[in-house]
Amino acid sequence: MLSRLINFLKACCRSSADRYVHSGTDSAGRQDGLFWYKDSGQHLLGEFSMAVVQANNLLEDQSQIESGSLSLLDSGPYGTFVGVYDGHGGPETSRYINDHLFQNLKRFAAEQNSMSVDVIRKAFQATEEGFISLVAQQWLTKPQMASVGACCLVGVICDGTLYVANLGDSRAVLGRLVRATGEVLALQLSAEHNASIESVRQELHSMHPDDPQIVVLKHNVWRVKGLIQISRSIGDLYLKNAEYNKEPLYAKFRLREPFTRPILSADPAVSVHELQSHDQFLILASDGLWEHLSNQEAVDIVQNSSRKGSARRLVKAALQEAAKKREMRYSDLKKIDRGVRRHFHDDISVIVVFLDSNLVSRASSLRGPSVSLRGGGMNFPAKSLAPTPT
Repeated sequence: MLSRLINFLKACCRSSADRYVHSGTDSAGRQDGLFWYKDSGQHLLGEFSMAVVQANNLLEDQSQIESGSLSLLDSGPYGTFVGVYDGHGGPETSRYINDHLFQNLKRFAAEQNSMSVDVIRKAFQATEEGFISLVAQQWLTKPQMASVGACCLVGVICDGTLYVANLGDSRAVLGRLVRATGEVLALQLSAEHNASIESVRQELHSMHPDDPQIVVLKHNVWRVKGLIQISRSIGDLYLKNAEYNKEPLYAKFRLREPFTRPILSADPAVSVHELQSHDQFLILASDGLWEHLSNQEAVDIVQNSSRKGSARRLVKAALQEAAKKREMRYSDLKKIDRGVRRHFHDDISVIVVFLDSNLVSRASSLRGPSVSLRGGGMNFPAKSLAPTPT
């Protein structure tokens, strides 16, 4: 009798955990402590691989891949959407983007019956406006929502064209084959908005000529108004609207001098690339990866191994480098719990999208099965990347 009860409880725990690991008949990934990964999956134009590692007490990174219809209409357009959202100050903004950006994109693609730079810009704008409304509703009860924001990196592949849109300092890198030598070279496709970049500081000074303190070198790090490294984001309303830069917001976020124009921007940098047969794969990752790996190192890791598990290998390589910098073993780093782990590395999200040239060339006629997956498999309980069955 006792053994039956134990087996019954084990089955309950197992079925509870499975809800986090499986979606329908397709596995939604695996987890190893603070490490989640999906080694291989199929999108409309090839294979993909995803991985996430948590460092913060609350996972602030969010990510997703959506493949199939990019519109609310059955007529399409069809393709693949990839997003990496690196939150700061909390997970609220990145989670909001994960819930709303792709839906906004589908809505505007349906209106125009096509994919375009304009569709993507409108989707970003609608997501920003939606989050502003949420902060306004909660201003009196949760004023710190005004200090939460997220970098937002998106790649959209549609009809043989790759669109890359970015706010903040996540990065998209293309692996391109050089046929003459057989090498695969790294080509960065995203423009970054971090005050450590001189051109970004110049842009801020030109936009705010009356403010000599628009960018401040603080503890050897360039920060906008001495507070934040990035110059563009979703959220961060305390630096976009003076109405949210006053009590009851915490004093550390309040500026001494009032401002009349937004300090940060939600206008994404968007680039368009016609895919070629020698374009092999695309890496999208939060800055937690790029703090430890160069563009070419990341491309070499993907190119020199099997496609399966490529995102997991990238994250592991970054963690090994983080451990090396602190003169410790990777095995010891893995034992450090979330929260404390943030002193060694950031949350890291990576999506590798492989490009099958035969499928890309026939993109306009493809209608394969749809894919919808989020980094981590699904929304996990607070303070946890891994599920906690009871």
